[in-house]
Amino acid sequence: MNLEDILILPKQIKTEKWQLGNMISNEIQENGIVLIFCSDYRGINDGDAEILDFKQVRKELYQLSKLDFEVPICDLGDLISGKSHQDTHFVVQEIVSMCLQKSAIPVVIGGSNDLSHALFSALNFHHKNINYTQISNRVLLSSECEEINEKNFLSKILSSKNFSVKNYHHLGYQKHLNEIDSVKLMKEVEFEVIRLAEMMNSTERTEPFFRRADLVTLNCDAVESLSDGFSVNPQVNGLNKREICAYMKEIGLSQNLKAVGVFNYNANSREFLNHQLLSQMIWYLIEGINIQKSHPIERYYETFWVLIDDDKYAFKRDAFSNLWYFGDDEKIENLIPCSRLEYEDAKRGFLDKRFTKN
Repeated sequence: MNLEDILILPKQIKTEKWQLGNMISNEIQENGIVLIFCSDYRGINDGDAEILDFKQVRKELYQLSKLDFEVPICDLGDLISGKSHQDTHFVVQEIVSMCLQKSAIPVVIGGSNDLSHALFSALNFHHKNINYTQISNRVLLSSECEEINEKNFLSKILSSKNFSVKNYHHLGYQKHLNEIDSVKLMKEVEFEVIRLAEMMNSTERTEPFFRRADLVTLNCDAVESLSDGFSVNPQVNGLNKREICAYMKEIGLSQNLKAVGVFNYNANSREFLNHQLLSQMIWYLIEGINIQKSHPIERYYETFWVLIDDDKYAFKRDAFSNLWYFGDDEKIENLIPCSRLEYEDAKRGFLDKRFTKN
């Protein structure tokens, strides 16, 4: 595939040496980060694929500090939408696959939320037993339409015999926006569904759901809207600007992160602060990735035993990162990521059911 035929290279933005734009190239590099901007919103009712201008977002992003970042960053530019929405899905899969072949992390920005399916499909081609975490205010499990859209893409991922889903976590759902049967179904099959209220003010309780994520997608509808709307479906309730930046950093800190999607963003917004917020969200994601790649491979774990009734349970703490795990297996990959708060709850006799369901 010739990238020049499907992508419009970004226009040059003047930056200073200390700014992020000074280290951004237009070539995919090994173990790097790849930014891809998309304008196809046809997965939403009345959505279109008219080319959108992400210049303001880029300008804000490029002029932020590059700190001591070492991970190479590529901005491939703006994706030219396909003749059909399914064509765009195919092209996104191909580009994401190209990135994965170089162990680079593709970050698709813009487009409708169903493009999460394209990211999962590309990732599934290269890896099995995928840990997928989605931040979205709605749990949509429609199966009415054959063509992929934002209402049915999740059910297609979770029900497909060709896809290998190890864990799925749905964060940030809001009760008043959801059909109760969809949420009940997710819980019946033992997928974690976390309310917005549990994510507010601190990332500590929900950080474990990002720690081993291979794929994370964000539906911008889950973010509190400013002025004319941060998302294409603006909401008065959602994660605020500080919280969403903190979560973007947590996404970057994932030990297994392979792809990220930021969808349903309102690229036509006339509010400068919306573009500034998205640029800073991307920056915090990049910071998290850089920090994770600097972590030492060898770790030391402290073990803490908790007695509940007649049963004894082990919690382990990573002495370097101060992150917690549940279980007593010698292999850390067999332990369940948890929070310090869950350890404290266990000491009071309350053990989260996800620790014992298997």
